[in-house]
Amino acid sequence: MRRLTGLLLAMAMMAFAAVAAPSTLPPLVLQGAESSLQLSPHITYLHDLGGRMDLAAVRAEGGQARFQPLPQGSATFGFQDGAYWFRTRITNRQHPDTRWLLVQQYALSDHIDVYTRHPDGRVNHDVGGDTQPFSNRAINYRHPNFWVDLPRGETVDIFVRVESQSSMQVPLALFTPKAFAELARDSQLGIGLYYGILMALFFSNLVLWLWLRDNSHAWYLFHISAFGLVLFCLNGLAFEYLWPNLTWMADKAVPLTICLAQIGMQQFARNFLELDRRWPAGDRVGLAMIVFFALLFVASLVLPYRAVTPLASQAVFFSVLWIIVEAVVVLRRGYAPAKLFLLAWAMLLLGTAMFTAVAFGVMPKNFVTEYGVQLGSALEMLLLSIALAYRYASLRNRNEQLVRDANEHLEHNVALRTAELSHALEQLGEANGRLRESSQRDALTGVYNRRHFRESFERILHDARHDARPVSLLMADLDHFKRVNDTHGHLVGDDCLRWVARCLDETLAEYNAVVARFGGEEFVAVLPGSDMSAAMRAGESLRQRISARPLRIGDRDIRLTVSIGVHAINTSEDSRADDAIRYADEALYAAKGQGRDCVRPALVAT
Repeated sequence: MRRLTGLLLAMAMMAFAAVAAPSTLPPLVLQGAESSLQLSPHITYLHDLGGRMDLAAVRAEGGQARFQPLPQGSATFGFQDGAYWFRTRITNRQHPDTRWLLVQQYALSDHIDVYTRHPDGRVNHDVGGDTQPFSNRAINYRHPNFWVDLPRGETVDIFVRVESQSSMQVPLALFTPKAFAELARDSQLGIGLYYGILMALFFSNLVLWLWLRDNSHAWYLFHISAFGLVLFCLNGLAFEYLWPNLTWMADKAVPLTICLAQIGMQQFARNFLELDRRWPAGDRVGLAMIVFFALLFVASLVLPYRAVTPLASQAVFFSVLWIIVEAVVVLRRGYAPAKLFLLAWAMLLLGTAMFTAVAFGVMPKNFVTEYGVQLGSALEMLLLSIALAYRYASLRNRNEQLVRDANEHLEHNVALRTAELSHALEQLGEANGRLRESSQRDALTGVYNRRHFRESFERILHDARHDARPVSLLMADLDHFKRVNDTHGHLVGDDCLRWVARCLDETLAEYNAVVARFGGEEFVAVLPGSDMSAAMRAGESLRQRISARPLRIGDRDIRLTVSIGVHAINTSEDSRADDAIRYADEALYAAKGQGRDCVRPALVAT
């Protein structure tokens, strides 16, 4: 035990000495063949917790200004307070390129100061980061970059100060102009391929949504758009192309787009997995997550980046993990399309986990961890697109099976139901005929009502114009009918109206007349094929029949007379039904004015 304790104490003292003692690295020597260099193995760092140290302070020997090698060679520290200083020494022994580009290969750092100190004491100072307009960069590129002069035969000290509310990731690299051009070309090609895949998936599913009107495709489109915008911000492309002069937007865009993407992801999962029907409890949790990200979206507009971005980054992991839980539960309950859905979100979860781990300094930054989200999301969206197609095919097959089952059931019962259906249809036809006839008749007199007369009159008038045949119109009104009602009562008046209607029907039957009650004690009849002469004869026959003998009701004799107006329509002209009715009505009032109990023709011919 004493030996073990002594060994542990010795190891602890060695570790303390390694931390406490200043550490220096030999200068990085440029021999002449290099075109690009990753500086992490040649960098020492200093964490300025207060963020108040300047270049003179960090260069001072002794005190707290002690630079240490990067932990495990990684310049990824997670979300940290204060500022970080990084130092490297470079000797250009015989390299022909003296002008190099220093690139900070992380797009979201807020404020970057680069100090280049030459042997003669001259110091060049450049400022960058997304708190500066994009146009301030040495080269228009998504990552912050700075020109550095490395004259031959000189040893140059480079100090980089980074202060940021984002994750502290400072992978520094040096490039010759030619090497940087090749890097930018290859990088843009890779990003273009990724967004090309997203655009292809977007438009193909847009067409499917417009065709199928399936809400799952709509939320998938929202998910693709929002997630693509998240990566557009994380890669620095949004700052380069969308808001190069809005530094405040570069600060707010990341948490805002993360919240939008998570809202789209959760809603798509709820819709695709049919959670409201298959797992209501899980559906409520998904809805609660949507509310959470909506509130976090609003909070991101007012709260500092440092307050909301770590929370949003952590919540992404749990959001994707919960969607996987939903898929597993629904799959266990027999929903087959959840298989591809589960595989798709597993890809995204893996990529998101790596990205989150890098952001918090848990994993080192390399190609796989840096672009894990892009790789995972590309696979996820491709698999989700396939899952949507599989889901649609499953729904179609299920519907077809339902239709087949229904057809078989229908064929089984159709023989038993045919006779009943035929009988029911006959009864229905008779009932419809009676209903139609009833709707066309006046309830009191039994002749046609005014609405049906108007429809018949328009049809007869149209046919008469086409065949060049005459048409006449009669308007008849009982004389002094109010006196009958006042003297004998309304019930007797109703009997009088029914008798007059019967007289019209019987008298005008030989003229193929359509008789209707026009209103009150007024009746109208249209006589197809009759000119003025025939219509006057018909009207006179009707008048004589009504006035020839009194109507016997009980022990009372009631004498009735009728005034009639006649109008013959000129079908060779474009006469309107309303005009014909008006002229017949004027002839009727002329008969009333000339003593009643007479037939008068209209004075205007149309």
